[in-house]
Amino acid sequence: MKAFNLENDPKIESGFKTPDHYFENFSAKVLQQLPKEEPKVISIFQKRKTLMMIAAILVLALMIPILNTYSTKTKELDSATLENYLTEQSNMTQYDLISELQPEDINKMKTTVIIEDKTVEDILATNSNLEHLILE
Repeated sequence: MKAFNLENDPKIESGFKTPDHYFENFSAKVLQQLPKEEPKVISIFQKRKTLMMIAAILVLALMIPILNTYSTKTKELDSATLENYLTEQSNMTQYDLISELQPEDINKMKTTVIIEDKTVEDILATNSNLEHLILE
């Protein structure tokens, strides 16, 4: 077999050789090949933006009646709820309530009940516990 020496044997040259001044002229060649007019840029997401705006407007339009019903509900308390609250509070006495009443409130509570004599006689006739009725 023949002796093989890498340093002395002829080397195989590569098949690609760059022409002279290739890299100096490369940018000028590329710029010449580009078209003179730039094309109009169209956004890929343009349709999605309009769809998202339509969806947002639709959601807001549907939320208006819901928010309107929540905001127009009155927060007034009925008399039973108010009475239950006041009876459960241990730190408020009847004297505290009386001291907070205004004359207008007292006039609102005054009611005149006209009881006929016949009604009183019927109640006394049907109920035998007269002491209880007299105390009331």
